Amino acid sequence: MPILMGQYGTKHGHAAGKARAIQTNPNTTLVGIYEPDPAARAEAERSEAYQGVHWYRSSAEMLEDRRIVAIAIEGQNSESLAMASEAIDAGKHLWYDKPAGDDWPSFENLVARARAGSLLIQMGYMFRYHEGFCQIADWVKSGLLGDVFAVRAHMSTWIPVHGRNGREVISRHRGGIFYDLAGHMLDQVVWLCGRPRRVQSFFRNDATPSVPAFSDNTLGVFAFDRAMAFVDIAAMEARPMARRFEVYGTRGSAIMEPFEPAPALWLCLDEARGGYQAGQQPVPLAPQPRQALYERELVAFLATLDGKQPPDRSLDHEILVQETLLRATGEIS
Repeated sequence: MPILMGQYGTKHGHAAGKARAIQTNPNTTLVGIYEPDPAARAEAERSEAYQGVHWYRSSAEMLEDRRIVAIAIEGQNSESLAMASEAIDAGKHLWYDKPAGDDWPSFENLVARARAGSLLIQMGYMFRYHEGFCQIADWVKSGLLGDVFAVRAHMSTWIPVHGRNGREVISRHRGGIFYDLAGHMLDQVVWLCGRPRRVQSFFRNDATPSVPAFSDNTLGVFAFDRAMAFVDIAAMEARPMARRFEVYGTRGSAIMEPFEPAPALWLCLDEARGGYQAGQQPVPLAPQPRQALYERELVAFLATLDGKQPPDRSLDHEILVQETLLRATGEIS
């Protein structure tokens, strides 16, 4: 029998894609959506992704619907943590789009309540389900690359100054574009390296003079016992963006550029092993369209709810990603 889900909010950049994933998965039914902003709801109603869906009149009407097992949290970053808190209090599992707000004590409390209620929180870091990132993680964890000593991640974008998810709106968050996007890369970094011992950040405004509070050119440096990671994010990179992920070890390296659409990985080894030759070689990847990643996210979420598998990332991991992001933005000293 399909798992019944609701969606809280439509303002997140992933919201329409997540709604489509729920609607097209044969094991889920999108019962309805609540969007508290009338203007945002009117805009969403015109979107192809939301045609024919039921709209709730209030969050209480949706969250009190006992048929609904899980909620996709798709509000704007400034409102999503409060939405998630309401849904946890209503006993719902969360498919929660990133990042998890910028109020660290409130997020810790949310996770504690989820644990107490045996509720699942799966954060919306879709690159966990990207074949290229998964392959790199397998190489790292198998020891193919030796001891990892450096990770470099570049995930810049271009966004307008104004608009729902533009620079002006994001400027309310410390760290600006780093707060908005770096969690995707930190999700990978801490999966490979664990908790950083030290964090240092450089946040600049180099191209957005009309919004002086917005950090548009950013770098986070993360120091581990025997490795360093560098995550740089900018808001004004020319399209198509050259998004890049690199891992360097004592016996080899792996480079993926771009990671969207990611046609191949470049693997370099000091000597032949693991079925690969010595030196540099391409490792082809199947296409990794963004919508397919959302769909894989949902498949994993449902499998955990059905008891078929443990979560792909534990709550401890979700906490570590958020903690590392907020250490970098300065919300945690």
